Amino acid sequence: MASILDSVNQLTQLVGQNRLELLLFRLNGRQRFGINVFKVREVLQCPQLTVMPKLHPYVRGVAHIRGQTISVIDLSLATGGRPIADISKCFIIIAEYNRSVQGFLVGSVERIINMNWESILPPPKGAGRFNYMTAVTEVDGELVEILDVEKILDEISPINTEVSKELVAESPKHDPHGRPVLVADDSSVARKQVERALNTIGVKCLLAKDGKDALNMLNDMAKKGPIEDQIALVISDIEMPEMDGYTLTAEIRNTPALRGLHIILHTSLSGVFNQAMVQKVGANNFIAKFNPDELAKAVQDAM
Repeated sequence: MASILDSVNQLTQLVGQNRLELLLFRLNGRQRFGINVFKVREVLQCPQLTVMPKLHPYVRGVAHIRGQTISVIDLSLATGGRPIADISKCFIIIAEYNRSVQGFLVGSVERIINMNWESILPPPKGAGRFNYMTAVTEVDGELVEILDVEKILDEISPINTEVSKELVAESPKHDPHGRPVLVADDSSVARKQVERALNTIGVKCLLAKDGKDALNMLNDMAKKGPIEDQIALVISDIEMPEMDGYTLTAEIRNTPALRGLHIILHTSLSGVFNQAMVQKVGANNFIAKFNPDELAKAVQDAM
């Protein structure tokens, strides 16, 4: 376990190379799951949990870790499985999503693997809208599911997507040029959150499920005329299957017909390295998920 923790602390060099590091784990059965290492603070043996009244059914308790009280979510329960048994022998993955820190209870933690985003594929079309996958990949001949953690967290504690009345009052009723915003995000929940927030200020959205999908849409539109006449700006998540947000940004900047687009990177990833990568790939702005007023204001300023 110490080697995994050491790796988590050292892996900050792959961002912007369309690569990622996945921390592999299992819940109750043989199925493997993965989580992006950049969201992981640490992995540790599950400490004693304090059960409090009126906790969400998916939350097994709270833990006091390094002076912070953290909710511990049973990932098996949250994804429709049975509760993880004998938590004293299990582990918790401490991760940061959407400006908050959570603990995810898992049965076992395996290892970290280095992957190319091109090897991370969208969920099968037959998986249905109620699955908890944002992507899948293959490791050692076995399917690995990458969980839609934003969907899980939204079910436990829904994010407020309402833009403040003051900001709405300052907004025009619609974009004066009638141009939509292209939103690229592999989480259906995250796409809807952005869409609801921007609709409030009169901005329409086109939705793309990942960076590759967004780039294809932009290239097709550019064939019809100047892209700036058709799209107001691009809002992109960073970690997405097939093509991440950093690579999407670099592709846009390297394509003459697209390079003038305003790009906002909008992600649950956080840390100083993100700001450095924003400048490296040429994005205009970086906003951590999810503050509807910050996002709406950034869009207003860019339009």
